[in-house]
Amino acid sequence: MSEHAQMEQKLHKVVEKVKPLDEKAMEKTRARMDILTKPQGSLGRLEDLAIQLAGISGDFFPVGSRKRVVVMAADHGITEEGISAYPSEVTAQMVANFTGGGAAINVFGRQGDVEVEVVDVGIKVDSNLPGVKRVRVKAGSDNFRRWPAMSRREALEAIMAGVECAREASTDGVKVLATGEMGIGNTTASSAVMAAISGYETSLVVGRGTGLDDEKLLYKQKVVSEALEMHKPDPEDPLGVLSLVGGLEIAALAGLIIGAASRKIPVVVDGFISSTAALAAVKMCPDAWHYLIPSHLSAESGHALLMDYLNLKPYIHMGMRLGEGTGAVLAMHLLEAAARVTLEMATFEDARVSNKEEKREAGSETKGAEQ
Repeated sequence: MSEHAQMEQKLHKVVEKVKPLDEKAMEKTRARMDILTKPQGSLGRLEDLAIQLAGISGDFFPVGSRKRVVVMAADHGITEEGISAYPSEVTAQMVANFTGGGAAINVFGRQGDVEVEVVDVGIKVDSNLPGVKRVRVKAGSDNFRRWPAMSRREALEAIMAGVECAREASTDGVKVLATGEMGIGNTTASSAVMAAISGYETSLVVGRGTGLDDEKLLYKQKVVSEALEMHKPDPEDPLGVLSLVGGLEIAALAGLIIGAASRKIPVVVDGFISSTAALAAVKMCPDAWHYLIPSHLSAESGHALLMDYLNLKPYIHMGMRLGEGTGAVLAMHLLEAAARVTLEMATFEDARVSNKEEKREAGSETKGAEQ
């Protein structure tokens, strides 16, 4: 058996481990939510989140769980087409900023006690920075306007690198993972992947990225359209889509999501690029959908459509579009709140607070007895 076939077999085994959520744990949490000192359903989607987390973990989700955001970094050959306001050199420079603790993701990570793991999946410059996990598949993807972004084997290698990151996180005792990314040109690759799988027109899914003007936006849309017309990716072949028009960090994030789901770890999904990885992951492993927690609605134009396509409702709406995992780490505060409400909030009986519903039922029984 070839090495490529062995990797495919290994990925298939990981996918097979992903199971639906634990219905009994969800019902147990739903029942507890209904007897806490509040009107039923009054915490809105926070209650839904607590129930989902219980379904993932198999019981009430633990307070103070160890959390980690995995920032996958890679360069994109498509930048040769002038589709970004920034040069590709910025990818390596920002990775150095991550390791130095000076980026927004570092600030949010420190605030929320979230570990930041930076992974080099395919940075063009082999900087070999201290503090960066090095799993380089190649020195950036190729220009997919002219050639496939990578071979199927390279896409599979990137996916398996993400699976391995999830395995290591689980071994380390991490209970919550978040997706982050860094790669100049990755909104273009993400738009191409989304359009290829969803069938949406490129004009709807290709956005301004790092801040393109109207003229460059139209050019970026043209580049994606021409690439899709040339490669004709099969929407039912997500690995092929990633290979033809994707990016190494997008593939690695898809693997991280599948790997986390196989280990019953919830994945807080960041913005547009991370959500595109989630799209590919769900296409490869439908049950992985249950483990996704959509953090925020990105200002990138295709993100709202992508959320609708995936049937996910982001928790935060702040017009953010930075990436790095920033929105996902902010949303981790909501996970902690959901866990604490479930375990620390008093029930009506504990607090000796009258439950309106119980009083109504008791009154009905008394009235019935009198009659």
